[in-house]
Amino acid sequence: MSEIDRIMGLSPVIPVLVVHDAAHARPIAEALVAGGLRVLEVTLRTEAALDVITEMARVEGAVVGAGTVLNEADLDASIEAGAEFIVSPGLTDGLAKAAIARRIPFLPGIANSSDIMRGLDLGLDRFKFFPAEASGGIKALKALSAPFGRIRFCPTGGIDLERASQWLELPSVRCVGGSWLVPPGAPDVAEIRDRAAAASQLATTR
Repeated sequence: MSEIDRIMGLSPVIPVLVVHDAAHARPIAEALVAGGLRVLEVTLRTEAALDVITEMARVEGAVVGAGTVLNEADLDASIEAGAEFIVSPGLTDGLAKAAIARRIPFLPGIANSSDIMRGLDLGLDRFKFFPAEASGGIKALKALSAPFGRIRFCPTGGIDLERASQWLELPSVRCVGGSWLVPPGAPDVAEIRDRAAAASQLATTR
């Protein structure tokens, strides 16, 4: 089992987090972990993102990664901040080789068979299917995964709690990513914990 596969198997849903204030980081992470979701993806979409990663990494039980990693500079900054895994919206040779060289678990985004084949050439077999709903949804991933029996995916993009359960029924889906766990604004820790608890009860086929 690869390390990225192990991380993907820790929770059926990986919260995709856009956090603008580092002061909110620990309450959000603590609520998600308390609800049963240990794996957290902090997107590099805000100026506070690296500080958020650092703060969340201090929460007991949390496995914190960086998302929206676009290049080698993002990769190194994320690792320095304490990220334990890396997620990117797409797959480039440069970023993939840099992640492999640094021995950090890497989940690159793919949307077609050429992306998957390029990833396989680089030694990768776990991918984010992104943007999941806009790229054709469940029907598209069923067709896409058919020639690649040993590949496993984390669909992300446009997925909510109801759709997550449908995605997780697919044998090729290891987990899903979703942004519905944490509503915008100041964190309501009780609501976040309840949403996480509901998501953590979703079953995966593998």
